[in-house]
This record gives sequence, structure tokens and C-alpha cells, in this order.
Amino acid sequence: MTHLASVLVLLLKIHTIKSCAGVSLKTQELYALVFATRYLDIFTDYVSLYNTVMKLIFLGSSFSIVWYIRRHKIVRRSYDKDQDTFRHYFLLLPCLLLALFINERFTFKEVMWTFSLYLEVIAILPQLVLLQRTRNIDNLTGQYVFLLGAYRALYILNWIYRYFTEPDFVHWITWISGLIQTLLYADFFYYYFQSWKNNARLQLPA
Repeated sequence: MTHLASVLVLLLKIHTIKSCAGVSLKTQELYALVFATRYLDIFTDYVSLYNTVMKLIFLGSSFSIVWYIRRHKIVRRSYDKDQDTFRHYFLLLPCLLLALFINERFTFKEVMWTFSLYLEVIAILPQLVLLQRTRNIDNLTGQYVFLLGAYRALYILNWIYRYFTEPDFVHWITWISGLIQTLLYADFFYYYFQSWKNNARLQLPA
């Protein structure tokens, strides 16, 4: 739900304000690829109605956000291409190679799922770099990034609970990826809480 809230906050900003200022297209493209490779089983392996609906929501919303920033005649004018210069395509090959060599089962779906885990770890980097460059961050963008980080941090609590309540619950790849991803948000969390405590505008150091 926290993950869903982050997406809804971003869509709210883009759709109602008609602005994507402070939003990294590079990060949104990486997330679209994360979901596209993670949910390859959506039409072959039925888990539950909830599971299928959530997969469709994340796929649809991630590609919608990319479309808004790239194609919407008003929204795309607010995209700061000069600041959002992180070379995100260079992240793809290392993640793919890592997934090919470090996975739980060497099948196409499993390798793609593992690739999505590795890519999700670093997908936020272009967004964090953009926020550091622009310094002043509007409330909705700050809330989006905070909720995105909180969703991953809450996953860690879920894993701890399941480790003690479910026999043989050990997933090292997922655990390590999630921990590294959460640590990437640590600096942002600090400044987010500082701005909230001081009732000041969120700013990240350059």
C-alpha cells in the first residue's frame, strides 16, 4: 500500500498540476523496465485477483508516467532535461550480468525476476541525483520519494517477521537487494525528517 501510495502521489502531481518538475524520467523508465521484467508471469501464473490487479496497476502506472513526461503536450514542457542527465542505460548491463550469474534458478523468468530486483536497487539513483541538483524540492515530489523508500524499509520488517514465523524462509538475493536499496534512501530520509521537524522546505545538499 505504501508503494501504491507513492505512485498515486506522483500521478496526482503530474495529472492535476500538469507538471513533472523535479521528477526524473530516467528513474521512471528504469521502474517501467523493473515491472515489465518482474511481472512476465502475469498471464501464465495466477496467484490471486489481488496479485493480478496490483501487477496491472504498477505496470500501467509506470508506463503512464513515462508517457506523460515524454509525450503529454503540457507536462513534457516542465521536464528538466538539462538536469536529468544520469546515464541510466549504463546500469542495465551490470544488473543483467549479475542476474545471469547470481540467481536462484537459471530459467528465463527467474533471471528476469532477479534482474528486476537488482535494477530496482539502483533505479532511484537518477531521481536522487536530480533532487540534489535542483536543491529545492516541492512537497509532492518529496512525499513520492519518501513513500518509495518507506515501502522498501517496511519490506525489511516483513522479512524479519516471516523469518521467525515461517520455516525455511531464506531469500538472500531479495534480502541483500532490499537492504542496499533502503540504505540508498538513508540520506534522503534524514533531510526529509529534518525539514518536517523544522517545518522547512526540503533541501538536499549538493
